[in-house]
Amino acid sequence: MVDQAALTGESLPVTKHPGQEVFSGSTCKQGEIEAVVIATGVHTFFGKAAHLVDSTNQVGHFQKVLTAIGNFCICSIAIGMLAEIIVMYPIQHRKYREGIDNLLVLLIGGIPIAMPTVLSVTMAIGSHKLSQQGAITKRMTAIEEMAGMDVLCSDKTGTLTLNKLTVDKNLVEVFAKGVDKDHVILLAARAARTENQDAIDAAIVGMLADPKEARAGIREVHFLPFNPVDKRTALTYIDANGNWHRASKGAPEQIMSLCNLRDDAKKKVHAIIDKFAERGLRSLAVARQEVPEKTKESAGAPWQFVGLLSLFDPPRHDSAETIRRALNLGVNVKMITGDQLAIAKETGRRLGMGTNMYPSASLLGQDKDASIAALPVEELIEKADGFAGVFPEHKYEIVKKLQERKHICGMTGDGVNDAPALKKADIGIAVADATDAARSASDIVLTEPGLSVIISAVLTSRAIFQRMKNYTIYAVSITIRIVFGFMFIALIWKFDFSPFMVLIIAILNDGTIMTISKDRVKPSPLPDSWKLNEIFATGVVLGGYLALMTVIFFWAIKETTFFPDKFGVRPIHDNPDEMTAALYLQVSIVSQALIFVTRSRSWSFIERPGLLLVTAFVIAQLIATVIAVYANWGFARIQGIGWGWAGVIWLYSIVFYFPLDIMKFAIRYILSGKAWNNLLENKTAFTTKKDYGKEEREAQWALAQRTLHGLQPPETSNIFNEKSSYRELTEIAEQAKRRAEVARLRELHTLKGHVESVVKLKGLDIDTIQQHYTV
Repeated sequence: MVDQAALTGESLPVTKHPGQEVFSGSTCKQGEIEAVVIATGVHTFFGKAAHLVDSTNQVGHFQKVLTAIGNFCICSIAIGMLAEIIVMYPIQHRKYREGIDNLLVLLIGGIPIAMPTVLSVTMAIGSHKLSQQGAITKRMTAIEEMAGMDVLCSDKTGTLTLNKLTVDKNLVEVFAKGVDKDHVILLAARAARTENQDAIDAAIVGMLADPKEARAGIREVHFLPFNPVDKRTALTYIDANGNWHRASKGAPEQIMSLCNLRDDAKKKVHAIIDKFAERGLRSLAVARQEVPEKTKESAGAPWQFVGLLSLFDPPRHDSAETIRRALNLGVNVKMITGDQLAIAKETGRRLGMGTNMYPSASLLGQDKDASIAALPVEELIEKADGFAGVFPEHKYEIVKKLQERKHICGMTGDGVNDAPALKKADIGIAVADATDAARSASDIVLTEPGLSVIISAVLTSRAIFQRMKNYTIYAVSITIRIVFGFMFIALIWKFDFSPFMVLIIAILNDGTIMTISKDRVKPSPLPDSWKLNEIFATGVVLGGYLALMTVIFFWAIKETTFFPDKFGVRPIHDNPDEMTAALYLQVSIVSQALIFVTRSRSWSFIERPGLLLVTAFVIAQLIATVIAVYANWGFARIQGIGWGWAGVIWLYSIVFYFPLDIMKFAIRYILSGKAWNNLLENKTAFTTKKDYGKEEREAQWALAQRTLHGLQPPETSNIFNEKSSYRELTEIAEQAKRRAEVARLRELHTLKGHVESVVKLKGLDIDTIQQHYTV
């Protein structure tokens, strides 16, 4: 018997037969073996695991996004500066100093200097919050990747389960007359060691109310330890009346041979063993014997077959609820275990995570299963609920294949065997009590057992990511707004805005925006990721709109008397310094107010922002207003415009602020593609009716359920008449798959789901009771 825990993470040793491979890093627990070395160093399974950890080095999504956004902003600034250079010098023949000032305005105002700082502070504060929830972040960018995680590969032993064998008392089978289940467990405990216990002995003794009951009221005479030949343990003992007895537990075949069971009894025992094996339960037989000779060497009376026990590594109490919450959050949980396929399926059934599992060797090994060899491995891995018989190299390949399918993959583990996959995964999560190797390879280390803390970490990460996403849209918008707004003003009216005042705008904006790290946001209900097309499209449209409003405002104060006529303020079109003050205040107000638009999913004045953000905005705008009203700085070419003009500018900014929300909604629906379909096909894109189409959806669901359970024949004649294109049929298939997943989750909490669970547990025939419940 060989212990492969260092490779597979499983606590029980496995039996190796002649011709089978024994892997480096394993430990021989029992017996002797002669072997031939066929691989050394990095070519062994253990060496491959270490090599995979060292060779994995990938660039995170955060760095890629920062690079993309930075390149976009730099290109925008470069276009603006190039246009100014071409127009100002060869065409307009402007002075050298004036041109430099205008170029500096674009550089200072356009470059999002605060972006790395804001995003780093946001992640640092989020990392501190995660640590308070039991998740220590080793790599801060893992927060952003966890927000987009849509697949979580979880190690079974010790993570989903307790890594502690347990006897399922409800499945104890009694064969001896006058004996109950408790007595079967007691006899098995008497045949177990009370010291230096292995996993099986500890599980059986642990079923007693008090471990001392295993030897209570008896005196031990002789204990026969387990050996590969007998494959059983036995205890000879004397009871309180002085009678001698023996109790034995071990492999069912050995115990049946010991008891000389009749053929009908053997068939019954084999049927139960097969039923246990189908569910991945290990069987353990118990027998007893009288010893009338009262000597430990005597053969004793005939052995009596007492019963069968089932051994199983039970799930953690919170695992099923954690998996359900993960599915509700759009995270698909896949079980990865080195244990047998039947055990993996039974664990999956108990946790409600599905039983569509494969042995990893049939997918990734040398001898692939012929029945699935023709199908794409990547698709099978993507659709599977879990994998059994997994070695470190297989875990690494599974994560790699999922990443190739554009999934953001998380991996949990606790042992050396998990290190390569933890290193390869987008988010490597070392669970509580993980080995140093697993912690070193991971990105997040949990300080509490189980997976429940991961759900809290996912929600927190999504809130942190939402803040970062809001800021990036804001930064892109401001770049577009500053570059093109001031570029058109400089080229059309030959107006030179002060670089110093742009610096003041940048300082106040960046100081205010730093508080977004503590903003109040709603986490996304589904995995969220960097959608660069949405960020750039929103930034260009909102920034372009604000630039246009600034150009229109400058045209109004420069070329018209609209504001003096309507509001009674004095004209300032002849004073460039006062025009600078007015332009500065208008740009400052709307630039900072834009953050309230980008941070909200609905109307910006409905979603309440964080108190710190509002306070910083108010203080910054008070400073900006005071500067515009009273400043008289010759070096900055600015002169105060008074409170009248300040009020007019505030009113102008507020009026043109409201269309920003409408534009935000329009961009979101256009990019999603849903708005046009709804508007053109159903004409419901902008309906105000609540729960639109609810009755129709409920009727369709009821029809589908009645058809599913044979209460109504399916209508197959019109399935392909209305929708015949390949794309539409693909959409139908995807919708059906989603409905099936929702139905599976719903059945876990319905009467029907409980009925079927009992049916599977008791081995009943579903057809005989189908008519006794109504859908």
